[in-house]
Amino acid sequence: MISVVILTLNSEKYLIEVLESVRFVDEVIVLDSGSTDKTEDICKDFENVKFYYQKWLGFGKQKQAGVNLATNDWVFVLDSDEVILEPLKEEILEILKKPKFDAYRVARLNFFFGKELRSMGLYPDFTIRLFNKNRANFDDKEVHEKVVVNGTISELKNYFKHYAYESIEQFIAKQNRYSSLGAKKNKLKAVFNPAWTFFKLFVLKGGFLDGWRGFIVAKLYSQYTFWKYIK
Repeated sequence: MISVVILTLNSEKYLIEVLESVRFVDEVIVLDSGSTDKTEDICKDFENVKFYYQKWLGFGKQKQAGVNLATNDWVFVLDSDEVILEPLKEEILEILKKPKFDAYRVARLNFFFGKELRSMGLYPDFTIRLFNKNRANFDDKEVHEKVVVNGTISELKNYFKHYAYESIEQFIAKQNRYSSLGAKKNKLKAVFNPAWTFFKLFVLKGGFLDGWRGFIVAKLYSQYTFWKYIK
């Protein structure tokens, strides 16, 4: 009926909670790119999980490789730090009884440093996650990939939970990596865009409402903007 596709790499931290949240589907495709922790062992404890290895291809191609392994037409693409909550589960099951659209955007509630953040555009943070693989596919982008749909799109009402970052160090490391993958060298933008990014997130989009967490998130996203254009 539906397959869930998850990419993993040393993903043991949240993986049990993630896989527990998708016990309701008949197939979970876990596509691993070389874990050395307990990721594979955890997967063996879940009967509906199929574990595969694929050398890293970049986010777009890697996710599409996972989708291609799914035996069902309908797939939900989930990260290894994202959890489907009960209301979303019920909505998915109801939608799939008689789908009216080819793809669905789903809201994501992001947790930063132990707390959910709803300002700065971090909620509802809609992305296409549920789709008929015969009518949609991932592009080939190495980072900031997206689903390209040849058909109709709608939105679900409920959200899933995303453990975005637990520490500043983790945030910096990931944004440093992403800025290298998506580098667009432009010295002029490297000078002016970081300040605008901070102002937009912290002031215009209400980051100040989340106190020190909002300040840090806005500051680090502005740093990411600098790295992206200076590298």
